[in-house]
Amino acid sequence: MTNPGYDDTPIIPGTNWRVHDNARPQPRIVAPGTACSEEILLSPPSDAVILFDGTDLSGWISTADGTPAGWKVENGYMEVVPGTGYIQTREEFGDCQLHLEFAAPTEIKGESQGRGNSGVFLMGLYEIQVLDCYENPTYADGTTGALYGQFPPLVNACRRPGEWQSYDVIWEGPRFDGDQVTRPARITVMLNGVLLHHATELRGPTAHKVVTEYEPHAETGPLALQDHSDLVRFRNIWYRPLKGYDQA
Repeated sequence: MTNPGYDDTPIIPGTNWRVHDNARPQPRIVAPGTACSEEILLSPPSDAVILFDGTDLSGWISTADGTPAGWKVENGYMEVVPGTGYIQTREEFGDCQLHLEFAAPTEIKGESQGRGNSGVFLMGLYEIQVLDCYENPTYADGTTGALYGQFPPLVNACRRPGEWQSYDVIWEGPRFDGDQVTRPARITVMLNGVLLHHATELRGPTAHKVVTEYEPHAETGPLALQDHSDLVRFRNIWYRPLKGYDQA
């Protein structure tokens, strides 16, 4: 099977690659370390803000109309209900350390972008791709852990479908002075304890098949999760604001 992707999309500025380029090299595969336990979750730090503790979605709403989130909650996790749409936190936050865990469906259906697809959107705008990329090639800037449409991950550290996986993220949002960007968004991402991105500066909000530019926005925003019609599960979601002792 040839690499899926596109050859008619815009060139990503500063690179030789098109958005979702079908010729862009695939990240090399790295087997992660010890798997997340089905029973034992990573305990949040004492100063963490809990966004989802496995019991209910009271802290989440539909991104479309602000109504209560329509995803399913059971056995300590939330699961996408196809057709109910993206959901987002009521809480808005900015620069942070973020942790969450996800699992692609055990039953394998589809290939490329049609297999275990979802996404984690920081501030509702900047996507870390969620996908089942275990023995499932797709375009490089759309693989698991990609900064979607911009930067492929350094490696593919996916576990098998159905196994719990973890993202640990350091997020620094963009800063603006009027219409000017004074600091691009910057992100560090680890998947299953393996580094995917280190202080990578995003080129703007992430999007499908296009190149975007920054538009001024607030320093805080919600965390959003994508309904891409696949039964992806999430659990143990929390963040810590990036503040010094004298900035509380």
